[in-house]
Amino acid sequence: MSMRSNVSASVLAGAVATALASLASAGPLTEDEGKAAMAAGKEKCYGISLAGANDCAAGPGTTCQGTSTVDFQGNAWAFVQGGTCANIKVPGDRSGSTEPLTRDLPS
Repeated sequence: MSMRSNVSASVLAGAVATALASLASAGPLTEDEGKAAMAAGKEKCYGISLAGANDCAAGPGTTCQGTSTVDFQGNAWAFVQGGTCANIKVPGDRSGSTEPLTRDLPS
């Protein structure tokens, strides 16, 4: 194999390993993981996640982690450092909330 082929094969193997690791860790948060995040000073922040990037329990139309379908979906949340949620800005001069929002819900 040429040096270029070796490098390409290594890059491809690394990309596949990263993708598999991402899929393995994309499962729903367990109750213990949620409690650990809260104990570490995290809070649930609604309306800040991109589609498919929420943590768990996103409300009607979703089942759990990664199932939000709309960017900044109001009933989808992500863990953030405690006390920072209201300061997180999203497009449209809006911000995160520690309570579920009625904006940007899937139709």
